[in-house]
Amino acid sequence: MVRFRGMSVNSLDLSLNPRPAAQLSHIGREGEPLLRLDGLMRDAGQLVDYAARQGGFEPVHGPAGGYPGIRAPAPLDYVGAVVRALDPVLREAFGLHGVRLGRAECNFSIVTLGGGDLAPSQRVPHIDTTDPLQFAFLHYLCGPEQGGTAFYRHRATGFEAITPERQPHYEAVRATEPEPAPGYIAGDTAEFEQVAAADAVFDRLLVYRSRQLHSGLVTGAGSSDPRQGRLTANIFVSYRAG
Repeated sequence: MVRFRGMSVNSLDLSLNPRPAAQLSHIGREGEPLLRLDGLMRDAGQLVDYAARQGGFEPVHGPAGGYPGIRAPAPLDYVGAVVRALDPVLREAFGLHGVRLGRAECNFSIVTLGGGDLAPSQRVPHIDTTDPLQFAFLHYLCGPEQGGTAFYRHRATGFEAITPERQPHYEAVRATEPEPAPGYIAGDTAEFEQVAAADAVFDRLLVYRSRQLHSGLVTGAGSSDPRQGRLTANIFVSYRAG
């Protein structure tokens, strides 16, 4: 049985577009799939309105890092609709066999920290987990002026995805590298090479494995207003073997 985490809302029209424009690409040398769907919902503006009315956004970062902004719970009905509709698409795109849906959780997120306020860990690409069966659904509820998302290769190791086997070596090498320059990463650096990028487009959904090195392409401090800021809905979907 799938467990969804969010808030149940019956007054929203959360119906999905039956024919979103879909594109599957394979990024970098490791060729990991990146799924893009444009026009995911019939009326994604209702999600923005809900986020603005609901409020409840709280900072989720600390001195050591974390998401550089604020988050609030997203509607449970939205999470369920998106995950159930895309489950067969994911299975085909990512070659998932012999697995079942395990858990899905979702939050609205808004980047609010300026580049000068970032901890070192927020200035470099990151992963969400090394679990190969967890996927990130990144749903843009903002326009291209807010920046998109980029994917990276760590130059010294050649890693684009961090698996449990790779993690100790990756972390050991990273510990020897200099502190990153102030500000959000944008493009190539001495330690990381950008291998792919996707623009922010309103009602665009990206799906990728959570173990991929990635970072938001953020231009600077943003508004905390869901109607003005870099609003996204972030769903993390986990599968289980068997």
